[in-house]
Amino acid sequence: MFAASRLLKTVMLSCLVLVLSSCGFHLKRASDLPSDLMIMEVTATDTNSALYAQLINELEISNVQVNDNLRANSPTLTLVSDSLDRRALSLFKNGQVAEYELIYSVSYTLERAGDKPVEQYFELYRNYQDDPDNALAKANEMNILLQELRKQASRRIVRELAQL
Repeated sequence: MFAASRLLKTVMLSCLVLVLSSCGFHLKRASDLPSDLMIMEVTATDTNSALYAQLINELEISNVQVNDNLRANSPTLTLVSDSLDRRALSLFKNGQVAEYELIYSVSYTLERAGDKPVEQYFELYRNYQDDPDNALAKANEMNILLQELRKQASRRIVRELAQL
């Protein structure tokens, strides 16, 4: 009885592993960047921006040497701009804005020796509900959303670099 139960569990586990491996499932890990991008110079029009700091951190997590041990023909990643815009999605009965759509725009350029510079641009979107009665709490929520957008943008840049 005990051996049959153990055999059944083993067979079920084996089937699960077989199904997961056959469907192409794999654990998410840091993006594999091409070898020529493992040492790069990263610049920005505003080196004090929060996205620049987040991007440097994300590249270091991916084992990229940033702005040190540079070679003469090291690739250069330039963070051209990042901006946050918002537009009204809905209004309260009194005419105040109830919900916004946040639009976070990012533009960057990758220059490799001997290649044309590659310019990339993308936008990330989030909905944000405003409440004039809780202005301080909503301001904190907006800051948290902006941090999440920057983190998502920096991860997207690293993923796109792996595909360029």
